[in-house]
Amino acid sequence: MILSLAAAQAHIRFEDLHISPTIVTIGWFSLKWYSMAYITGIIIGWWYMLRLIARPGAPMARRHADDLVFYATIGIIAGGRIGYVLFYAPDMLFHPLQILKLWEGGMSFHGGAIGTSIGILLFARAHKLDWLRVHDYLACCVPFGLFFGRLANFVNGELWGKPADLPWAIVFPHTGLDVARHPSQLYEAGLEGLVLFALLWWAFWRTEARYMPGRLVGIFLAGYGVARFLVEFVREPDAQFRGSFIEATGIHMGQWLCVPMIAAGLWLIVSAPGRRQRVEAIAGTESVA
Repeated sequence: MILSLAAAQAHIRFEDLHISPTIVTIGWFSLKWYSMAYITGIIIGWWYMLRLIARPGAPMARRHADDLVFYATIGIIAGGRIGYVLFYAPDMLFHPLQILKLWEGGMSFHGGAIGTSIGILLFARAHKLDWLRVHDYLACCVPFGLFFGRLANFVNGELWGKPADLPWAIVFPHTGLDVARHPSQLYEAGLEGLVLFALLWWAFWRTEARYMPGRLVGIFLAGYGVARFLVEFVREPDAQFRGSFIEATGIHMGQWLCVPMIAAGLWLIVSAPGRRQRVEAIAGTESVA
């Protein structure tokens, strides 16, 4: 214990970074970095979507973009919260009012992904668009939200990693132990945000993946699943699952949820060439074989 405390003193202490979860407080109103992460991710994702659909063969026109953002946003928030309750905090079902308190935190990416998919399905049916191809384009924009969201997790000093004796290890407050840990939030921001965006950027702009329905969303699902699965090995497991079957397997809840994502992503990637057909552009007149 003495050695661990001495090691913690030699590492970065979170409070020394002088980071606050709150940007500004005016009276009763407080603007949080976590809220700004969602807003920034949605705005930049919308801007990038406009660039993507400007290319020949887009599955939708400029007039559809605003509606898509609305459906996707509702899907992210509703799905993320419901997923958190079902996957991580089922006790909330007995206290429904707690579910509505989004400002207290508690969102699940996997739930948000399901909610967004449902939102896109409703959007595509309403506008008579190809659901899978719309999903491909939106998948290229999601890494922005993931990147800013993980940075917000770091700013909040939450979802920290396991103990580590590394130069960049950080002693986070509220962990109950004065021990340096992996800044797993930053690992995820890099892999789920920057690396995944770069991979999808290359696939969209340098290959013909956008003409093979399902390939881009497959790359996203498999890429995110692998990145999250790997980082979970150095991330502190969820406290509510300690001593349960999930912990006994050596695999975290987040990793279990990634397994079907990886499998579905690989299937979509491999089967995508079989879905290729002549693409008639919704925006403009140019078609692509």
